[in-house]
Amino acid sequence: EFIDSYYFNQAEYIRFNSTVGKYVGYTEHGVKNAETWNKGSVLAQEQAQLESYCKYNAAIDYSVVL
Repeated sequence: EFIDSYYFNQAEYIRFNSTVGKYVGYTEHGVKNAETWNKGSVLAQEQAQLESYCKYNAAIDYSVVL
């Protein structure tokens, strides 16, 4: 599971969660940003990062742990 969180003044206001597959806002400002980011290229970039780095390295890391 890949989580990319954004904080302001020690409060989380927006998060990308790979399980959900989109940005989720936790404050009024975060909800507005999540709506914008889910419609634009920001979501595509986050999903590309998930595919190219996280899923590739997850199998490697899992085999090292075992």
